[in-house]
Amino acid sequence: MKPVLPVTLLRAPVRLEPLALSHEEALIQAARDGELWNLRFTSVPEPEQTRQYIETALKSHAAGHRLAFAIVDTTTERVVGSTSYHDIVPGIDRLEIGYTWLAKGAQRSAVNTTAKLLLLQHAFEELGAQLVGWRTDCFNFASQQAIERLGAKKDGVLRHHALRRDGTVRDTVMYSLRAGEWPEVKAHLLWQLSRPR
Repeated sequence: MKPVLPVTLLRAPVRLEPLALSHEEALIQAARDGELWNLRFTSVPEPEQTRQYIETALKSHAAGHRLAFAIVDTTTERVVGSTSYHDIVPGIDRLEIGYTWLAKGAQRSAVNTTAKLLLLQHAFEELGAQLVGWRTDCFNFASQQAIERLGAKKDGVLRHHALRRDGTVRDTVMYSLRAGEWPEVKAHLLWQLSRPR
C-alpha cells in the first residue's frame, strides 16, 4: 500500500481537505448544528475542545496512523463535519475509516455517501488498500446502518473494548470491505448518488 499522504478529494457536493487548525471555528459551528458532542457514543468535540481535537489528529498523522479531513459541502462552501483514515497498517494494506461526524443538517444526505465514495475510491484505487474497516459503538445504531448501507460486512463485536467520554466501556461493532468487493460497492454507491430523490 502506498503511503497515506495529505490529499484533497473532490466530487460534488463534497470536498475532503486535510484537517488543519484553520478549520477550528468552522468545525465548532458544524458541531453546534445538533449539539453533537452531547451524543455519548461519538467523538465529536465540545466547542472548547475543538483545537485539541485537531491537534490530536495532526499528531496522529505525524505518527503515521491517521489522516483527518474536513468535510466541505461545496454547494455552500461550509465545513459540515470531519472524517479520517485511521489505524493505518501498511504492512498488510489495511486502513479504517472513522472519526466521522456530520452536522445534523448534513446527515442522511448525499454528503455522507459522497464522502465515503471518495474515501473508498482513494483507498482502493490509489493507495492499494486490500481491506478498509470501520468500527462503531454498539449503541450508535445510525452509524451501523450507514456502514451497512455502504455494503460493508459485519465482522463481529469486540466486547468491553474502549472507553466512552463519559467513562463507561463500550462494545465495538467491527465492519470491513475487501478490495475484491469494491467494484460492486462502487457501482451501488454511484447508483445511489444518481437515482432520483
